[in-house]
Amino acid sequence: MHFQKIGLVRFNPFERVGGEQSFVIALLNNLNSGLVINFIYTREGLRTYIKKIREGKGEKYNLSNEEQEAVKKSSHY
Repeated sequence: MHFQKIGLVRFNPFERVGGEQSFVIALLNNLNSGLVINFIYTREGLRTYIKKIREGKGEKYNLSNEEQEAVKKSSHY
């Protein structure tokens, strides 16, 4: 699979942690299939989650608002 579209969204998942240190990146092909990688920054460290995308939607799991936004942004490139 060749990734042709990239979307990046920074966000703050927790009220107590300052700044938008967490982010999600969407890596999609021309059929809007690929994956999203979610990097959640916490005081304990960095947590990473990956979800498969098929035709712009989560293949097995629903997408969070930030993940949906990253998929949408990738379509603008």
